[in-house]
Amino acid sequence: MTAELGHFAVWMALALALLQAVLPLWGAWRGNTALIATGRPLALMQFVLLSGALFALGYAFFFNDFTLSYVAGHSNSAMPWGYRISAIWGGHEGSLLLWVWMLAGWGAAVAWFSRSVPSDMVVRVLAVMAMVSIGFLSFMLFTSNPFDRTLPWFPIDGGDLNPLLQDPGLIVHPPMLYMGYVGFSVAFSFAVAGLLAGRLDPAWARWARPWSTVAWAFLTVGIALGSWWAYYELGWGGWWFWDPVENASLMPWLAGTALIHSLAVAEKRNMFRAWTVLLAILTFSLSLLGTFLVRSGILTSVHAFANDPERGRFILIFLALVAGGSLALFAARAPSLRSTSGFRMLSRETFLLGNNLLLLTATFVVLLGTLFPLVGDAMDLRISISAPYFNKFFVPLTLILMALLVPGMLSNWKSQQPDPLKRRLYVLVPAAVVGGLVAGWLPGGTGWLGTLGFIAVMFVVFAHVEDAVRKALSFRVGLVRGFGRLSRGYKGMVLAHCGLALLVAGIVMVTHHEIERDVRMVPGDTVNVGGYDFHFADIGNRAGPNFDAIRGVFEVSRNGRHVTTMFPEKRTYRVGGQVMTQVALRPGVINDLYVALGEPLDAPGAWAVRVYFKPGVRWIWVGALIMGLGGLLAVADKRYRKPMHQEAAA
Repeated sequence: MTAELGHFAVWMALALALLQAVLPLWGAWRGNTALIATGRPLALMQFVLLSGALFALGYAFFFNDFTLSYVAGHSNSAMPWGYRISAIWGGHEGSLLLWVWMLAGWGAAVAWFSRSVPSDMVVRVLAVMAMVSIGFLSFMLFTSNPFDRTLPWFPIDGGDLNPLLQDPGLIVHPPMLYMGYVGFSVAFSFAVAGLLAGRLDPAWARWARPWSTVAWAFLTVGIALGSWWAYYELGWGGWWFWDPVENASLMPWLAGTALIHSLAVAEKRNMFRAWTVLLAILTFSLSLLGTFLVRSGILTSVHAFANDPERGRFILIFLALVAGGSLALFAARAPSLRSTSGFRMLSRETFLLGNNLLLLTATFVVLLGTLFPLVGDAMDLRISISAPYFNKFFVPLTLILMALLVPGMLSNWKSQQPDPLKRRLYVLVPAAVVGGLVAGWLPGGTGWLGTLGFIAVMFVVFAHVEDAVRKALSFRVGLVRGFGRLSRGYKGMVLAHCGLALLVAGIVMVTHHEIERDVRMVPGDTVNVGGYDFHFADIGNRAGPNFDAIRGVFEVSRNGRHVTTMFPEKRTYRVGGQVMTQVALRPGVINDLYVALGEPLDAPGAWAVRVYFKPGVRWIWVGALIMGLGGLLAVADKRYRKPMHQEAAA
């Protein structure tokens, strides 16, 4: 009965979405306050209904209701309850329900927290979000219903969730990623609403900017969690494979990064309005493209959900309608988006424009590298594009981006006098070069490219520290109290940029200093990797809740002193019979130690063992988390909580 209630709630949510897409928009057009007033309640009610539907599916998983096809295919009674709950989004149908629930949640948040925004603008935004919701709800109900029953025949004990997904990281990673994906629907909706209303002024940018930044922060953290999961779960020791589905999340992140910087220019200078609208459309369209790639069956990936071409065709048509319709509206409104303001060649606007062009170039590189092999497959041509292609573009683009970031941050809006900027750079550049050279001369060396990376990292960090100290001291109340007076928006920017620097430093470290050994070992053997002795002490069996494992015991020491004991496993899941590698990790601030059992070899007790020494790898994820935290801190700036009537009138 609970499942039927959940199914009914989804149908009711679709009905409310239809009303939300029509009534408030009609009211805004006709100036009917009664119809305008329906927008917020409809959005809140839709969220309540879909929350009920998500609870109903979670209830079915928790209590092992295997009469539901989706539950039977992705759970069994021996699975730990935490993984049974996360199995809600472990497959196509359930993850789609999570998507529409989050979309409704973003709509409810806009309805609840946008009290200072004029009602006619809010309901236009909510109407556009409802149109997106209609597409996804229809897709779920007509092609991917998680509440379908298998009565009268159903399995007694269910199937199994993909063992790769039975991991704590996958409890958190998909919701975070979807929060970012779906969150950009708000930026898209603000752009379309602004086009419909003919209102794309600084007030509009102020309204849209915090929502875009929050979505970007969630997507940043979601991508980092996915990279972390791939690192320790897949057993290959890497943190980014340039897998097409990984690329599908990176593309909207790159475009979204350009969007939040373009919104800053639109808010501060009433410029880049057309550019900002296009970026909002592009970012959400790339989110939909990622949905198509994951669910169409054209990709083979550990991240992909579905392999039904009919479903892919539905999403492709929906993507064409969303992108095509919004671009057509943009074309109709384009003449009104011309800016009468200007800026000099040396100004913050110039540097931000340069950074955005670099970000879009990077987006195009990833898009081309992801789609070109798919086009080749459709033409019976086997085309392989791997990491060297992406790295050859991304390394120089990243270095140039970081080089432009500093003078852009130090420059004034509209016009920057060259002499003050030169005086600051005359100190920062030599300091960064010296710091980068020192870091590049670490034991083992990094080569000229790694040294350039360290110089770029030092340049960004030194510049932001110097600028923050300078601004704090300008209050003449002491350094600590001065820091307290800095705006949260500024602190968030500094934190995000320094997080990027830490991420790049981690990439340079692990790329140039990691050590990998694939060795044949029997109990009693020892191998030295990165100055650590890995002693294969023993191997035995262990029974898990829904798997049986062969467990290795490795005693790790350094210079004769015990460091840690590591327990890599080879797991066999009882229901599906899948064999999975569970790596052993010793995480550290400076480096990670990593051991994975391969396959048993011919000799008795012999195993293929992979041992890694990975310096700086954890900085990558810590840097990304700091970036996300910086975005959330920037959104907490008090100016976003002020009423917008004065800005709107201006």
